[in-house]
Amino acid sequence: MQEPSTIEKQTIFSFIKQSLRGEPMDYTIGSIRRAVLMLAIPMILEMSLESVFALVDLFFVGHLKNSQHTLQTVALTESILSIVYSLAIGISMAATAIVARRIGEKNPDAAATAAVQALWLSFALTALISIIGFIFSGQILSTMGAEGETIAIGNTYMRIMMGGSLVIMLLFLINGIFRGAGDASMAMKSLWVANICNIILCPIFINGLGPIPAFGLTGAAIATVTGRSVGVVYQLYHLFKGKGIIKIHSKNLMLDWPVIRSMINIASPATLQFIIGSCSWIVLARLVAETGHSVASAGFQTALKVIMFFLLPAWGMSNAAATLVGQNLGAKQPQRAQDSVIKTAKYNAVFMAIVSLVFLAGAYPIIRLFTQDPEVQAVAVRALRIITTGYVFYGVGMVMTNAFNGAGDSWTPTWINIFGFWFFQIPLAYVLANYFKLGPTGAFIAIPVSETAITIAAIILFRKGKWKTMKV
Repeated sequence: MQEPSTIEKQTIFSFIKQSLRGEPMDYTIGSIRRAVLMLAIPMILEMSLESVFALVDLFFVGHLKNSQHTLQTVALTESILSIVYSLAIGISMAATAIVARRIGEKNPDAAATAAVQALWLSFALTALISIIGFIFSGQILSTMGAEGETIAIGNTYMRIMMGGSLVIMLLFLINGIFRGAGDASMAMKSLWVANICNIILCPIFINGLGPIPAFGLTGAAIATVTGRSVGVVYQLYHLFKGKGIIKIHSKNLMLDWPVIRSMINIASPATLQFIIGSCSWIVLARLVAETGHSVASAGFQTALKVIMFFLLPAWGMSNAAATLVGQNLGAKQPQRAQDSVIKTAKYNAVFMAIVSLVFLAGAYPIIRLFTQDPEVQAVAVRALRIITTGYVFYGVGMVMTNAFNGAGDSWTPTWINIFGFWFFQIPLAYVLANYFKLGPTGAFIAIPVSETAITIAAIILFRKGKWKTMKV
């Protein structure tokens, strides 16, 4: 029997408008297709906006003098910040899983308590990272294989970006809380606010305007941290004003150690899960820098920024699976949770197939928007086309990963990542780059091959169904 859908009873425009407004909806009943799309539309836009941060910096920085070194600075800093992103995503995954489960159980007060505990945890963890990154920024760039001129140009940029780790953490975390509650629209709006600020401030601080001097590369960092900070202030205002799905009262502010322990139990493997992937990207970035030097490094990182612009929307769609799994398991409906994941995976596969065709056909004009250096362009185009061949598998794999995490089963994707990245992707890239003398191209080839294997493993374990039995 065909699933009934209220989408068919209203225009596409009115449905999109409804999803963007963030009207309250019970995701444990009714049409699964409607539930997926109501969550996915604002989540896709949310993640698209997250990728705009990097692309805006890349666009303006790529037109500065010494673009090879400025681009390498931005790229290597983002590689290190990916560890912060991993920690932020890990904690936000835990917050999403627990908040979604409590909302599914129709216990919004417990959901509010979980949200506050996630905030306390993030404050404690991020302080140390910010201090270390601020003090040792130059040494970190050197360890990453940056050339002397790159370190001289980019040290202040990295210092500011690492010092602003807290706002990165909070931006991810609070949006994870909103998503778990099913309020994906608010998560999207917070990134709209942050990005508008960044887009306005980036050219001003980089190139100067009136009494504001031209800070060059450093200006990009100032603009990005300022924009994210404004977004966090917007989030906190709506989180604490008590008019949304999550209503925080004074009693929720107290430390709740059982909830914090539950949060840590989910966040620890979830964080490790993304650190594993991030470290793999860092190793690949270093391998490309060693075998192809600054030109190859700049080309690879330029391609990655373009790739992430489309991967993040796909990740946004997969976030819908996490919310639906968490809320439906809370409502004691595991079959509906499974059906939601399968439908989301199908939508994501179609989206990624379309993106693949765009990248394969239009790689050169896309890359040319971000760098005018012919050598960097050549490397970036080659990287873009090779990595794109695995896009459909990336899309399905993301949904499976978020389904596990949304259920609180964060160990399963962690083990998949350990074997897929550290025991397969990195060795394969090293062998292809060095023993087969493919250089940076060997690292590019290893990416779609390993991601395809990871996705196949995730599908097999998803079908076994252990995630349905998780308690959070």
